[in-house]
Amino acid sequence: MTSAAQMPANGSTSTLNSDSHNTHQADPLRTAHGVYVTVHGHFYQPPRENPYLDAIERQPSAAPFHDWNERIHWECYRPNAFARVLNERGEVMGIVNNYEYFSFNIGPTLMSWLERYDVEVYQRILEADAKSSQRLHGHGNAIAQVYNHIIMPLANERDKYTQIRWGKEDFRSRFGRDPEGMWLAETGVDYPTLQALVAEGIRFVILAPSQAQRCRPFPTKDNPNPEWYEVGGSQIDPTRPYRCYLKPTLDTSSSPLSTIHDSPKDGSKEGLPYIDIFFYDGPISRDMGFSDVVYSANRLAGRIGSAVRGDHRPAQLISVATDGETFGHHKKGTEKTLAYAFTTEFPQQGWTVTNFAHYLSLNAPTWEVELKPITAWSCAHGVDRWQDNCGCGGEGGVWHQKWRRPLRDALNWLRDQLIEVYEEYGRQLFRDPWQARDEYIQVMRDRSSANVNRFLSRHQTHKLTAAEQVDALRLLEMQRHALLMFTSCGWFFEEISRPEGTQILRYAARALELAGEVAGVQLEKGFVKHLGLAPSNVDQFKHGGEIYRQLVLTAQLGFKQVAAHYAISSLFTNQGSALGTGHSTLGTHTKRVYCYAVNELDYQLQRMGSLTLAVGNLKLVSEITWESEHLVFAVLHLGGWDFHCCIQQFTGRRDYTQLKEKVFGALQQASAAHTILAMTQFFGEETFSLENLFAEERHRIMRLLSQETLTRLGQLYTQVYRDNYGVLMAFHRDQIPVPQELQVAAEIALGHRCMMTLRSLEQDITEPQMRWNHIVELEAIATEAKHLRCRLNIPDGKQILEQLIVRSLWQLLHDANGSFNADIQQLERLIDIGDQLNIDISLHRSQELYFSCLHSQIIPLCLTTLSNEEDIYQCRQLLKLGKKLAVDVSMISNQLP
Repeated sequence: MTSAAQMPANGSTSTLNSDSHNTHQADPLRTAHGVYVTVHGHFYQPPRENPYLDAIERQPSAAPFHDWNERIHWECYRPNAFARVLNERGEVMGIVNNYEYFSFNIGPTLMSWLERYDVEVYQRILEADAKSSQRLHGHGNAIAQVYNHIIMPLANERDKYTQIRWGKEDFRSRFGRDPEGMWLAETGVDYPTLQALVAEGIRFVILAPSQAQRCRPFPTKDNPNPEWYEVGGSQIDPTRPYRCYLKPTLDTSSSPLSTIHDSPKDGSKEGLPYIDIFFYDGPISRDMGFSDVVYSANRLAGRIGSAVRGDHRPAQLISVATDGETFGHHKKGTEKTLAYAFTTEFPQQGWTVTNFAHYLSLNAPTWEVELKPITAWSCAHGVDRWQDNCGCGGEGGVWHQKWRRPLRDALNWLRDQLIEVYEEYGRQLFRDPWQARDEYIQVMRDRSSANVNRFLSRHQTHKLTAAEQVDALRLLEMQRHALLMFTSCGWFFEEISRPEGTQILRYAARALELAGEVAGVQLEKGFVKHLGLAPSNVDQFKHGGEIYRQLVLTAQLGFKQVAAHYAISSLFTNQGSALGTGHSTLGTHTKRVYCYAVNELDYQLQRMGSLTLAVGNLKLVSEITWESEHLVFAVLHLGGWDFHCCIQQFTGRRDYTQLKEKVFGALQQASAAHTILAMTQFFGEETFSLENLFAEERHRIMRLLSQETLTRLGQLYTQVYRDNYGVLMAFHRDQIPVPQELQVAAEIALGHRCMMTLRSLEQDITEPQMRWNHIVELEAIATEAKHLRCRLNIPDGKQILEQLIVRSLWQLLHDANGSFNADIQQLERLIDIGDQLNIDISLHRSQELYFSCLHSQIIPLCLTTLSNEEDIYQCRQLLKLGKKLAVDVSMISNQLP
């Protein structure tokens, strides 16, 4: 064996000394020539959806955002879709879609969220892949990901294949092409995983240099048996691709999924399946994540340049890989560094920005590699971080991770129990239950009734009854949750009771619940017994069984909770409530509560003094499993925060009519006690209150209930402020500390007045004179606030003002209606108001809108109307507006007379 120190191509210089005088003759996009640079971003968020609602509920730790997906989106995913290139004055010179230059994977669960939350950014990502594919001759920047980020070496064979197939189909449905590469969660890999990838047509993967064991050049005529180089200590040369042949010993004819073939008798590699592997540059990748190198494009280029090898090879690839969230979330503003590096700094160095698939098409491997048996990029102990107390992720060793192995064992036990349920009941409904599971991704992408019916028709053993359709969907959902419960994040950190660990236990709970509904099996007791062996670091929980009881069971939801949510919410959304009179709705009215369709068959509301009573008849249908319940509710609002809600099964029209008569009859006595007694007689003791609502609606109703109080307080503080205005001014004039009570009164009063004006402006934005009046009022408020040194705390006002500026700008650029001068003046004053109120408004959306029109509309207008005084004036005003929006317009403004 040759030592790593004797490997060729181990030197490093900052320039590439190969045919430099012919550089101008070669097209590096068509022929491998020179230095290529690939920056790979692994964009991923763990699935955070409530398993019962298919939606993410509010996460207070992400404040001021709704949840962590939303927070990281505004810090990372959107900024990279609209990355700024700034001049020395901080003005926008260019807006770059970084995804056009990144090599990237975005987890399917994150892409699903992006598709729902911000379709503009979602489309920018899809467009970026299409544009990179055009630029790089059919090789787009996007690669796929194993579906929900499970550690592949720890998955059984079927789960490996389903993860790959779901990842491929999700990718294909979005990007309109098959993926060439696939990202493995935590780069966790073993040879069976590679076998599955090859069988599914994946051409390459990206790994850490520490995962290679040894490598050698391909055999040649002159050197038919080249020596292996040991590179187990991360010494592998990452500037070239490698070919990894699958060993024939992996062939297991007993496996229905196996596709490995025997090697030829002569011992050559011909006929052996293989996959190509790129190893990213470890030191540079670490520097990007843990040093300040990504805060400067010049420094980043220098760091990458130091890895360029001067050994006269025709081409080489410097590739780095890190979490995509590094750029903007972990390291704020660094998406700008990448934008400038991609478009200016790297090209100035003579480097070609590319992706792995394109480079592979130009420069096929000439070396082969063998991997260590089982490895990942974030654990020095193979994949023990996801199954053992190995110390990785241990927060400095303060807490143990003895819970990891029992948690893995518990979930493996549950998975195996669910396999038995799925095979026994699935074969009665599906021609091939496992093929149905693999293709269920098509339903997960489109849950419309027509698509679900098409899916069931393809896979059913016979025409399914309605009840069998429900069972079929329950079984598939059971398997979906059985995969979600292995999401890697559950083991990544130091404690099982963290949100990530709790989340995968919620998926497990939903899976065993669905198994019980189909097969009647009681798996929960055995599962909790296994969890009891997983010790927690937190005294309150003791072990995983208690975590399950305290944090998982308490979060379970059923049809009754959905009906109670609808019932209580109806008091604040139905027309009858708004009118303050009795209201009855006959016939079917379908509404939606998260992933449930609510068919309101009857609804009646009456008020008596401070009491409000509503009774309704609902049919609820799960849009995921098609399960349904026919329920009756009665909800009594006693005023303030007090609600009394009861739910029961619908037992017939006669019973329902009698119930309504009795309950509304009790209400006529204007007695809460009599009404509650009547409700208890019909519904029993089980009740629901405001705290049983899902968080979003609970918070909305809490705000509504508080609004009257807040309005009174606003009026009271306003009166205190007016009565003491002269005193306040005197304190400030004489520079004497203002009594806190008076200063608070001033800030609340001015904030209340500002919000009222902004809401009025929002309503009257299309009325020119009303707009002027509101703008003048906002300017007066800003002046008062400045004189009194008031800091207005109006986050909703900030959002309203940002949206008003975008709307006004769009109207100016696309629909001026002949009032250009007035519109542009009002828009400029709106922008100024944000500064005057000192509420830190963001002009990003407005900048993007203006910049998109700058080259398509504004510059052509300015260049074609140089002889017309009126048009020249209009151009100057538009360019002045651009400057106010911090957009660099100097190039065109200097050309105007």
